[in-house]
Amino acid sequence: MSEASEAEFHSGRLVHSSESGRLIPSSSRWNSTEVDFSYLSRSVDGFDTLPSRFSKSVDFNLTIGDKGFLRRCVYTMIFMVVFIPVLVLLLRFLIHRNEDDGGPKNLSLALKQALLFFDAQKSGHFPGNSTINFRGDSGLNDGKDGQTNADLVGGYYDSGNNMKFSFSTAYTVTLLSWTVIEYRQKYADLGELDHIKDIIKWGTDYLLKVFIPPVSNEKSAVLYSQVGGSEGSSNQENDINCWQKPEDMKYTRPVSACDDTAADLAGEMVAAMSAASLVLIGDKVYSKRLVDAAENLFNLATRQDQSHKPGKYTEDGACGGLAVNFYNSTTYVDELVWGGTWLFFATGNSSYLEYSTNKFDSAEKEELVSEKGVFYWNNKFTANAVLMTRIRYFIDLGYPYEDALATNRTDLLMCSYLSNQKLSVTNGGLVLLKPDINAPLQYVATASFLSKLYSDYLELLSRTGGSCNTAIFSIQMLRDFSISQVNYILGDNPMKMSYMVGYGNRYPVHVHHRAASIPHDGKWHSCSEGDGFLNSKDKNPNILFGAMVGGPDKNDAFLDDRAKPWFTEPSISSNAGLVAALVALLDPADSDAHNLGIDEMGMFRNVH
Repeated sequence: MSEASEAEFHSGRLVHSSESGRLIPSSSRWNSTEVDFSYLSRSVDGFDTLPSRFSKSVDFNLTIGDKGFLRRCVYTMIFMVVFIPVLVLLLRFLIHRNEDDGGPKNLSLALKQALLFFDAQKSGHFPGNSTINFRGDSGLNDGKDGQTNADLVGGYYDSGNNMKFSFSTAYTVTLLSWTVIEYRQKYADLGELDHIKDIIKWGTDYLLKVFIPPVSNEKSAVLYSQVGGSEGSSNQENDINCWQKPEDMKYTRPVSACDDTAADLAGEMVAAMSAASLVLIGDKVYSKRLVDAAENLFNLATRQDQSHKPGKYTEDGACGGLAVNFYNSTTYVDELVWGGTWLFFATGNSSYLEYSTNKFDSAEKEELVSEKGVFYWNNKFTANAVLMTRIRYFIDLGYPYEDALATNRTDLLMCSYLSNQKLSVTNGGLVLLKPDINAPLQYVATASFLSKLYSDYLELLSRTGGSCNTAIFSIQMLRDFSISQVNYILGDNPMKMSYMVGYGNRYPVHVHHRAASIPHDGKWHSCSEGDGFLNSKDKNPNILFGAMVGGPDKNDAFLDDRAKPWFTEPSISSNAGLVAALVALLDPADSDAHNLGIDEMGMFRNVH
């Protein structure tokens, strides 16, 4: 996936929004009216009523004068008895359908389903207790391609293909860990805390494998960046030209290796292991193992040595040559700053924060214009600014951190989400943060997360909003923006389709995904059979619950076509953003929760 050319963002005014907080009567609802019931007759069935004045039997001496009229009356009564209940049920059904399409979304259900996608992406020895019945053991020879002899079994398949990328896996682990650190109690109340901790640990187990520290007589570490790909001749079976589910792979899967000059990859892995160490603190031995590995790798990647020249991992063909068309990193200082910030949280060692604050301006200058305001696998500067603001708000460290911890960058970011001059918005309401790039949902998912998270920070501080230049924004404006984008993803869009598989009445059924599109029938399906499944017009035999697809184009149009991955392919990195947005927007189980379900100081448990 190549990056779009840079495009200038233009400053502008904010979208106006009501901030009064009053409930305005809807034209679709009856206005409430007080009714005086004193004129109604008292019930004769209550225990406190007087005996009836009437006798139990009365003879009215009725006679039938017109039998035809009586027959019509009886038929009319029967029709009314039958028709009215049917009409009521039909109306209730239509109202329910309308609520599904445009009413409040069931975020609890959506979050539970979004987590299931990661279970379906697991590589290696597949858990026997998994509810994903169309998956099994796969990739058990990963790491052994004839030239490499390493144990690289495990981890996650990146998307609809069978490749594993360390860069996107590390980003996914970092983001998911951040959501647990902030909203741990929400996961616990939903019964999903152990589930997401398992998802994170599955990723860190793999990251610990792909990082090989240097031995005494070596200067550099080894970082395995990728397993699987298209290495070899064009007619050789591989992960690109072979449409085959992971369990059926028999071809050799190439391995890509880097050294610790792959600064972006190293920085993201440091961030992932550091953030996960806070989530998995219950296992002190494992948590310490993660911290030790993160510190070791960070010190290697940032060492001052004339022979050590940090750069982007995709610049080296042996390291990221196969990844350049999928996860082509454009900068690397933002990942080192990102890793240093998370390592500060994991250890409390202020030297890591000092590194991040000193390099913060460099990361900002390195950021492409087309990336500004966007948080995703290639740009961590935006999210790191939010983390710096969090530090300033809750544990102001003073000199010399004031400049990097200044909050104006984050306020400017929030204003950019609300500006009708800076944003491209579809007619259906989808914000296009990268207008010239396909798969737009991944960008608005993370924007939704950051805007809701920042509104929670402000509410904890008893603030009503923020400002930037001459514009102001309220907490409610941020939350309205956040929920509008998630609602679009879940079905409030011109296509009337949920872009998360399995959610709602209508969702993509031709997802670009090998395992989901090939029958789970106990048979081995060869690579040569693959095109038949890829090009089949039948819907996928396996429902890939929780997978967020790439999404519509800039005209809100979407083609549910397996052969068009820019519409229908999901990925672990984009799904991590969806999970983040959903848990941020989810109401805490305790309706009286004063802290919005957020853990105000848990991130700083190691900071003194």
